[in-house]
Amino acid sequence: MIATIQAAFQRARSENRAALIAYLAAGDPDLATTVALVRAAAEGGADIIELGIPFSDPLADGPIIQAAYTRALANSITTRRIIEVLPELAKDPGLPIVLMTALNPVLAYGAEIFCKDASAAGAAGLLVPDLLPEDSESLWSRAHAAGIDTICLSAPDTSERRLAAAAAASTGFLYLISRRGVTGPSGGVGETLEAEVARARAVCELPIAVGFGVTTADDARRVARVADGVIVGSAFVDLAANSAPDAAVGAVRAKTEELMNGIRMVGSRTENA
Repeated sequence: MIATIQAAFQRARSENRAALIAYLAAGDPDLATTVALVRAAAEGGADIIELGIPFSDPLADGPIIQAAYTRALANSITTRRIIEVLPELAKDPGLPIVLMTALNPVLAYGAEIFCKDASAAGAAGLLVPDLLPEDSESLWSRAHAAGIDTICLSAPDTSERRLAAAAAASTGFLYLISRRGVTGPSGGVGETLEAEVARARAVCELPIAVGFGVTTADDARRVARVADGVIVGSAFVDLAANSAPDAAVGAVRAKTEELMNGIRMVGSRTENA
């Protein structure tokens, strides 16, 4: 049975904490290492895995993830190869897998068959940063028909109208970008985080997960005080890129544990239940 996003948030809520969502760039340096890194993140306490499908022209990704995508593409990593390895991840470690991809690879694969293949392989969610909520009905309807939850994004500059549209088009969680700019540690978590989470909660009944700039246990603790989910990406990708494969597995596990320690330092989550 495929683990669901809803179950992951419910488990975290039952433990009076926010959920940790760990992002990894699929295929950097290779898919076998990606499988090992996902398992390491799970062993460290991650609740959901966000798996990035490499694309030559990423929209919101900073230099760390851009470089990972470039290396993966140079190593002949394709969308189809990533989907082929998903069953291994869906069963072991058994966490919900959210695929993060640009729209172009989905269209090149074929939207309907992509959703069917991804679902059959064990994907629980789909996030497409360059797909506007107003234009998402065609792809999202195919994802929902295949049993895949959809996730939209909101940023500090997002209008009230588009924030409401993003919330309405999401079924897994709402991805709240903490600050202006691209992914990566530079700039840290946005200064208006608390206000942005409150603004999102006013129009969204789904869990709110926050990413961009979340790097340290202190960052994770700050986000966990107000949000339902803490998303960390570049910190993991950087560890994978700058360590030998065996060392990277241990480093990712240790980083996950560090972040979870920060999250667990926050008190009761009942106010956000």
